[in-house]
Amino acid sequence: MTQSSEQGPGPEMAVSPGDALEDRISLSPILIQYWQAAVRWRILIGGIVLGAIIVAFIVTLLTAPRFTARSQIEISREHKNVTNVEGLESQQEGRDLEFYATQYALLKATSLAERVAARLNLAKNDDFFEAHGVEPDVAPGAAAAERTRKRAAVKLLLSHIDIAPIRTSRLVDINYTSLSPTQSAQVANLWVEEFIGSTMDRQFSSTADARKFLEARLAALRERLEQSERNAVIYASSKDIVALDSVRDADGKTVSQRTLAGTDLEALNEELGKARAERVIAESRAKAGSAENTPEVLANPTITQLRAQRSQLAAEYANLQVRFAPGYPQARALEQQIGSLDAAIARETTRVGRSRQLVLQEAVARESSLDRKVETLKSELDRQKRDAIQYNIFQRDADTNRQLYDALLQRYKEIGVAGTVGASNIAIVDRAEAPTVPSAPKLPLNLALGLLIGLGLAAVTVFALEQIDEGIRSPDDVRQAFGLPLLGNVPYSANDPIVMLSDPKSMISEAYFSLRSTLDFTTSHGLPRTLAITSSRSGEGKSTTSVALAEVIGRSGKRVLLIDADMRSPSLHRYLEIDNAHGLANALAGEGDLAALLHTMNKRGLTVMTAGPTPPSPAELLSGDRLAQVLSLLHDKFDHVVIDAPPVLGLADAPLIARTTEGVVFVIEAEKTHKRLARASMRRLTGAGSHIFGVVVSKIDFARHSYGYGYGYGYGYGYGYGAQDNQAAPVQNSA
Repeated sequence: MTQSSEQGPGPEMAVSPGDALEDRISLSPILIQYWQAAVRWRILIGGIVLGAIIVAFIVTLLTAPRFTARSQIEISREHKNVTNVEGLESQQEGRDLEFYATQYALLKATSLAERVAARLNLAKNDDFFEAHGVEPDVAPGAAAAERTRKRAAVKLLLSHIDIAPIRTSRLVDINYTSLSPTQSAQVANLWVEEFIGSTMDRQFSSTADARKFLEARLAALRERLEQSERNAVIYASSKDIVALDSVRDADGKTVSQRTLAGTDLEALNEELGKARAERVIAESRAKAGSAENTPEVLANPTITQLRAQRSQLAAEYANLQVRFAPGYPQARALEQQIGSLDAAIARETTRVGRSRQLVLQEAVARESSLDRKVETLKSELDRQKRDAIQYNIFQRDADTNRQLYDALLQRYKEIGVAGTVGASNIAIVDRAEAPTVPSAPKLPLNLALGLLIGLGLAAVTVFALEQIDEGIRSPDDVRQAFGLPLLGNVPYSANDPIVMLSDPKSMISEAYFSLRSTLDFTTSHGLPRTLAITSSRSGEGKSTTSVALAEVIGRSGKRVLLIDADMRSPSLHRYLEIDNAHGLANALAGEGDLAALLHTMNKRGLTVMTAGPTPPSPAELLSGDRLAQVLSLLHDKFDHVVIDAPPVLGLADAPLIARTTEGVVFVIEAEKTHKRLARASMRRLTGAGSHIFGVVVSKIDFARHSYGYGYGYGYGYGYGYGAQDNQAAPVQNSA
């Protein structure tokens, strides 16, 4: 029976139920693929990881202990202003975001390391180099050698210092590590001190340049001020402008200036006002009528005394008039005394009246004199005011120069005070102490790093091996690499699989029963009546698959013939422990009866035709039509014929055998058969006109894989199906 006469529908139609299920099942998730790769290479991964841990352990034991000393400082944004005098730099500059980044960079500056190296004289200190496990290239001595050692010391300092800012704070840890705890503490403390010193030096140097500039400006301004003041004084002297005092505003500018002429005019004008007032008063008194009741008369003590005496005598006279007659002598005496007092009062009153005129004359004369002097001073002051225009120009120039000079002098003093007395914005919080416990090496940390490095190396190694490995590792590889359906998965067994076939419940039996069930869908009439089983090369499990598939088909009551067509390297007779004296080679050569070449097995329905003696040229026997004729004769006696064909590569036998059957089952060993070899073999088969039903992946180590819906499905969940559900199970396995 040839392929051309009994070829069933193509694989796409034959396995449509499985393909439909495959369309509903996505490719394996990437994490599962990684896990599968890790399981496959678990021994290699374990070896790499263990080796890395051992190396880390040995390195830890061989590494000299290192000691880390820690000092801590606080860096404030604003400078501490002891003198309450601003420096050159604005306090707001420190609030910029880059302020602290600048400070951290300064803490690792080469100049700071050079200061520390110079302070400790590290160029001549061999103990320092020993504390870092370094042997200096040159010995101390010449200047060039010391410069070389100093550069080496600076590099060591920078490589062993660690600046660790504390987040969300102004604190910074300065850590120094070396083989000597004392050396570490000494460098850590000195590093902080020199950092503060360098900061102060930068502040002082920044003010030194400013002071030099201001000194030059002050000298020039001093000369200008002296010259402007000299010009003002000379001009005032030449114009008889005598300035008594000056009034300046808050900016130091002269807003008013009192001169001698102005002061004299002011005084004379005040006296003139008083003289006029006195003249007016004297004039009013002089024009008054009677002088008896004037204030001068009433205030005159002589007149007051005379009037008092007269009043007393008048009282006595009145008393005598009442008691005696008018001509009484004592009364006449009193009358005469009263007349004398009246005459005296009249004379005194007249004298007071004449004095008013004298006062008026004096007031008028004084007023006239003061008035003339005021007019004279007014003329003089007017002249000085005209001359004061130029004088004020000189004065303003002097005021401006004095203001600039005072401002620069004040700034010069402030900068000097701020540069010498100002406190640093850096404070030492903790000083370093010599550590008693080494900071490195840390065995747990090194082991953890060894573990991580080992895992990384293992991952890289596995990735590389996975990339160069062309073996079949998942069910998706079959469909993606070859475009063929997966007919079945055969697990790996350490025992003889032929022996395990005797147990229907074994994994081997279940796997081949699943293969047989899947083959039911490969043709329109069900299980192919003739099929060849081959592989790319020997040792992939094609002979075992042939025996197992024939036996499983025979269990269903079918008459099955198993033919060993590998006449170059026959193996079925050894598996089944039968005689190989006669077989397929005799049938193809036309020798003897076909029935005599058959071996009936004890297993139900199974008959075997061995390969027979090895012919000189098996390909010549297979190239004719004799094989097709033999199969046609055998087909009348058997329901199914299973042919164990030779490997494809390197031989012409397999394509010749395959074209005489309905199709080929191609066996691929998991993880061993290269995809390119399998593709080359399949191209040879299809090129010879053979039809490939699908692929069987053999020798799958499920202990190393977890394929989900691929390899592992049929041997996990799929085993729950009984024999009566053999139509459903294979579809799931094929997926």
